[in-house]
Amino acid sequence: MAGEKPSVELCKGINGLDKVVLREARGSSAEVYLFGGHVTSWKNEHGEELLFVSSKAIFKPPKAIRGGIPICFPQFSSHGNLEQHGFARNKFWSIDTNPPQLPSNSLIKTFVDLILKPTDDDIKIWPHSYEFRLRVALTPGGDLMLTSRIRNTNSDGKPFSFTFAYHTYFLVSDISEVRVEGLETLDYLDNLKERERFTEQGDAITFESEVDKIYLSTPTKIAIIDHEKKRTFVLRKDGLPDAVVWNPWDRKAKAMPDFGDDDYKHMLSVEAAAIEKPIILKPGEEWKGRIELSAVPSSYCSGQLDPQKVLQG
Repeated sequence: MAGEKPSVELCKGINGLDKVVLREARGSSAEVYLFGGHVTSWKNEHGEELLFVSSKAIFKPPKAIRGGIPICFPQFSSHGNLEQHGFARNKFWSIDTNPPQLPSNSLIKTFVDLILKPTDDDIKIWPHSYEFRLRVALTPGGDLMLTSRIRNTNSDGKPFSFTFAYHTYFLVSDISEVRVEGLETLDYLDNLKERERFTEQGDAITFESEVDKIYLSTPTKIAIIDHEKKRTFVLRKDGLPDAVVWNPWDRKAKAMPDFGDDDYKHMLSVEAAAIEKPIILKPGEEWKGRIELSAVPSSYCSGQLDPQKVLQG
């Protein structure tokens, strides 16, 4: 793979669904399905998969794909009267052949632009007109970037509000050996306790049971440290103040038909999100929310990674 030219290829994926494969010259790659505008693979230059997709994931619309990076819009979870996590992840997106200019980064040559607009049936469910543009890009160094731009195109003068998340599933070697840095001392809403508000203690977050928390007013950089793999994921985000941390653990894993009983051991969702304060757009206004994911080798010192180096680096 390494040494090839960067490429963007439209091809058939599982069950004949259309997908776009991005490849960078050094060998990193990403795959995004038009169903859901859903990134299902991100590999480093050694061909190692970095995103978790369940072995039981169902690639059959309208069922959302379990794993990768589902997009939650216009509703996160069940916080509203739409279906769980909204409908963007259940719709067929189109390739956007004429996207408006993004601030250009001339180094990034490998990307695809997708667009989602409501159908007449969609408007019956959520009575608003919008354009949702998504750019999925790979940097020459193998970082994965997702940029969402959502515009209110209502002609009736009405604003709309929405909540949003990039529901990223990171692939980890062993959840009990993972820690998350950057969310210490922050307030969070605990979804396992009816969204009651608590304050995180001063230590890094580790995992020994089910967790489902929405951290509020979070920093722009969060580190996910996989001790066994000696790998650190760095999540950088922009326009997304909240961060969800989720692992279903064993009991909930067994209850999900598209999730293997032991899959919880090898995944962690850390999701850049806008949940506590919904985004409000007047007609003609546009919102932008962006993430950049990178995977770097962890440096060790007495079994501990120095989180400040990762978070400040």
